[in-house]
Amino acid sequence: MIKGETLIFIGIAVVIIGVLLTFLGTALLSSGKNHNKDNDNTKVSTGGVILIGPIPIIFGNDKNMIMVTILGAIILMVIAYFLFYRGGL
Repeated sequence: MIKGETLIFIGIAVVIIGVLLTFLGTALLSSGKNHNKDNDNTKVSTGGVILIGPIPIIFGNDKNMIMVTILGAIILMVIAYFLFYRGGL
């Protein structure tokens, strides 16, 4: 069984990593070093999954990205099953 302190630490670490990645991405975009001025035909794919209990809500604008989010949702549900219903990994 995973202790409560461990889950709190993991949650705080994930939030800190998310904030750092957001800051890093914003800094890279505003620096202009990763902009390709010769080719403006870039395609941005988005996708995401929202888990409300056991029900996943999957969205995206590209078929490949939706497949990736479906795979991610399945992995998240399996991890949640093992963490909360099987007594830990």
